[in-house]
Amino acid sequence: MKFISSKAAFAMVMLPALVATILMTQSCGKSGDVDSLYRDPSQPVEARVNNLLSQMTLEEKIGQLNQLSMPYGEGAFENLCDAVSRGEVGSLLNVPTAALSDSLQRVAIDSSRLGIPLLLARDVIHGYKTVFPIPLGQAATFDTALVKLGARIAATEASSDGIRWTFAPMIDIARDPRWGRIAEGCGEDVYLTSVMAKAMVDGFQGDDLTSPSSIAACAKHFAGYGASEAGRDYNSTYITERQLRNVYLPPFEEACKAGCLTYMSSFNDNDGVPSSGNKHLLTDILRGDWGFDGFVVSDWASVNEMVSHGFCSDPKDAAMKGLTAGLDMEMVSGTYIRYLKELVEEGKVSIDDIDRSVANILRVKFKLGLFENPYTGTPQSVKYDKAHLAAARQSAAEGTVMLKNDNATLPLSTDIKRILVTGPMADAPHDQLGTWAFDGEKDSTVTVLDALRDIYGNKVQIIYEPGLGYSRDKNTAGIAKAVSAARNADAVIAVVGEEAILSGEAHSLADINLLGAQGELIEALSRTGKPLVTVFIAGRPLTIAKQVEESDAVLYSFHPGTMGGPAIADLLFGVVSPSGKLPVTFPKSVGQIPVYYSEKNTGRPASGHETLLNDIPAEAGQTSLGCTSYYLDAGFGPLFPFGYGLSYGDFSYSDLAIDKSSYGVDDTIKATVTLSNNGKREATEVAQLYVRDMVGSVTRPVKELKGFKRVTLAPGESTQVTFELPVSELAFYGLDMERKVEPGDFTLWIGGDSDCTLSTDFEVTQ
Repeated sequence: MKFISSKAAFAMVMLPALVATILMTQSCGKSGDVDSLYRDPSQPVEARVNNLLSQMTLEEKIGQLNQLSMPYGEGAFENLCDAVSRGEVGSLLNVPTAALSDSLQRVAIDSSRLGIPLLLARDVIHGYKTVFPIPLGQAATFDTALVKLGARIAATEASSDGIRWTFAPMIDIARDPRWGRIAEGCGEDVYLTSVMAKAMVDGFQGDDLTSPSSIAACAKHFAGYGASEAGRDYNSTYITERQLRNVYLPPFEEACKAGCLTYMSSFNDNDGVPSSGNKHLLTDILRGDWGFDGFVVSDWASVNEMVSHGFCSDPKDAAMKGLTAGLDMEMVSGTYIRYLKELVEEGKVSIDDIDRSVANILRVKFKLGLFENPYTGTPQSVKYDKAHLAAARQSAAEGTVMLKNDNATLPLSTDIKRILVTGPMADAPHDQLGTWAFDGEKDSTVTVLDALRDIYGNKVQIIYEPGLGYSRDKNTAGIAKAVSAARNADAVIAVVGEEAILSGEAHSLADINLLGAQGELIEALSRTGKPLVTVFIAGRPLTIAKQVEESDAVLYSFHPGTMGGPAIADLLFGVVSPSGKLPVTFPKSVGQIPVYYSEKNTGRPASGHETLLNDIPAEAGQTSLGCTSYYLDAGFGPLFPFGYGLSYGDFSYSDLAIDKSSYGVDDTIKATVTLSNNGKREATEVAQLYVRDMVGSVTRPVKELKGFKRVTLAPGESTQVTFELPVSELAFYGLDMERKVEPGDFTLWIGGDSDCTLSTDFEVTQ
């Protein structure tokens, strides 16, 4: 996306006046013979769509399929207004202010023949002004109500500037942390991503689509983008139809059930077919199987990119294949506006195809109430509202995962006298916001250093010595200063990780170790013998086994946003107990990737007792290693499993029971477990339910998450946690490619992460 220069921003102030001049001079106002039924909000949406569609010229129809990004440069704005007045633009993205949004809408409403409003869009991914943790961090909360609230706040703030459409949620299943866009999604798990998809759609769109604070959600990227080969962005995928339906499509179907108004096609080709031209995805599945009646937009220029894929001969061919596949709106590349009329005249694209896509777009505009209320209606004062900041702080706290806490290093006591704060991420307000935070402002971001000084500076001496200037810094000169300061401190808080620019779109990495000299900084601090708390702030899982070993306590925060600093301070001093759980598996080394908990068992599963390379004597000859599926140099398991996360409580699970031993396919399983907090502090645990289908017509994952609950317990308190799981949730696409529950034997687990062992068995009958 294109950022606004200071010169362009200054020009924005003058544009509303320019719009007024343009409106007075336009000669293409509404015709008196227009049938105005479509302007009557009492009429059914479909009647309004059909009435308006019947009056549109071919050129006006094609205009609705055309999305532009806000242009800059001499004469660009005047040209844009001319195009809008002629009905050649259906949507605009990146319009920067409320005044400009309203001005452009006035051109569309008052100067175009039919007065069709623009749909103004922006990448509002994890907050607008108040930036929440990146979606991976929000998924770590395992708190759907809080995630829904975050999306609602983002919609409220964004709509105050006229934005009524966002390109979120991103619900790609991602199992390769080298892929930069893992930051933008909810991780590796189908169930977790599905429930988060619903929460985000509900939050963005609200209870009333016509409300001025409602913005249309966009489920992306459809589909399979998270499986990009080698974790390299935009790369090809090779997903079978069965895997697509069992793993990658369920979150998108859940978004559809939640009423998501729009979808975005993905950049990748799968099995040789680019998503922007994939009729099987866009028409057969999305509309045929799921009954979707909104519209599909391309990703940025992805229609034209089908030429680079080698799927289309030229941009005209790309326009034809995109439109006929079911891609309704084209983002910025302009092949539709240039070639569709010609393609209709040549008989290569039917007017029915055009009408179908235009109707899909108009339907969304009517549902959003844009014809009645095209102008901004949310007050500017909502930005950085106190309640919004409080929710962002809670989200950052709940989404931070405690990975280690030896000898109860945390929480810190305010009785200690001196704390060293060090590391390149300790005072990095811009980078703390993470990727896709275009509208967040670093001056409004509270860093870890800021928060510790503000909250605890009058109780504890906060010493700051950064050690390194930024995460990729290899200049070790500052490390000695940090080590010297550590020797005079009672505890050390090292905040390390990766800058915002190192994750997100087009920011894939082949090496996900700590960059720069950060590893050397942690090692040197560890050698001082002072209690070392390492806080990671990053956009992806990193390979941090060495740093975890060298630290006494470890917190991991996926770019926590505007209020990340206060949230982490709350955790460090025990105001809040950590409750985050990993939404993605952490590998020991990059060579294990892809590594995820819901893998298949294989014919020779690892037992955990295999011989490792370091255990083989140098003089060994033909040593029996045990022929199982593992790595000689890394073993089998990850560094940390999916769902893992510690707290200041001490939780245990016992007395797992289910109400029956045998169920029919229409039954509901009732599972209970006793959860106890044996610790000395109140804390929240995320109890997780997993299931395995032991034998299927095709092999099944060793475990699948099917439910979770956040439970807060006082010290010494126990409670019975109950899950109700419909047997229908055990359905999958088997050998016959029909989604159904297959009778047979199952195992059910409940515990604190995907490595839980407390289990019971049950049977499903016909």
